[in-house]
Amino acid sequence: MDGSTDFFEKQIKQHRGVLLYFATNSCSVGVALEPKVRNLLQTKYPKLVFTFVDMNEVPEFSAAHQVFAEPTILLFLDGKEFLRKSRHIGVNELELAIERIYQLAFEE
Repeated sequence: MDGSTDFFEKQIKQHRGVLLYFATNSCSVGVALEPKVRNLLQTKYPKLVFTFVDMNEVPEFSAAHQVFAEPTILLFLDGKEFLRKSRHIGVNELELAIERIYQLAFEE
């Protein structure tokens, strides 16, 4: 995957719904949570694009979006941030937060 700031900005602009997952490989919580979040999107929210952002590779992109803790999840719809979760993220809590936004955006 291209790890440039331009790549991530294009993801946000080109797709209606994008979930950015900010973490590093050195964060055990982030490593453990990532497959659970990917699975959640694949099974319940397939119209959202999952994008992993390695905070070590693109620190300027992380800083531009005010992401300084890992893991952090940002959900964008039509280029605008609709959801932000950081550090202690439960999958059930995340599912409930995404559900309402997803219904409004994709199941009108």
